[in-house]
Amino acid sequence: MPLDPDEILMNAEEGMEKAAGYMSHEFAAIRTGKASPALVENIDVEAYGAVMKLKQVAMISTPEPRLLVISPFDAGTVQAIEKAIRESKIGINPSVDGKIIRLPIPALSEERRRDLVKTCKTIAEETRVRIRASRREGMDLLKKSQKEGSITEDALAAYEKDVQKLTDDYGRKVDDAVAAKEADIMKV
Repeated sequence: MPLDPDEILMNAEEGMEKAAGYMSHEFAAIRTGKASPALVENIDVEAYGAVMKLKQVAMISTPEPRLLVISPFDAGTVQAIEKAIRESKIGINPSVDGKIIRLPIPALSEERRRDLVKTCKTIAEETRVRIRASRREGMDLLKKSQKEGSITEDALAAYEKDVQKLTDDYGRKVDDAVAAKEADIMKV
């Protein structure tokens, strides 16, 4: 069955959108010296005999710019949450205060800021690789459609231009997101 070129284009864009979404999700977990629930909400917590995300077992709030407060829905999960935070890679020591957990967000050192920027650039490069993979897949499917005779050579060239334009647009989005995150991290 011949593939519809518009569907191929849509699938390529969908793949690129997923890559950009992945990057946004990863960037949210990188701390910038400000308290943000996204920093901890996806930490895995062992509770009730299962592994769940922190946001599923507790409410996370930011009463101050440099403080996260985690209020478990069930007081019995406090120790499990504390353990999960200590074992996570965020590098913040939780302080248990009865039924709530406080996470003071320390100021970042210059060296730590540079490390976080490198991490952001690594994530961005992974995203670019995923975008290029979607582009390559789209281009290959378009060429296959042209060989099968479902589209003409001129239509193939037009669709290839569309795929390349999508690739360029998503590449710019990645560059803009990295620049914004870098500025946010380096801001003292």
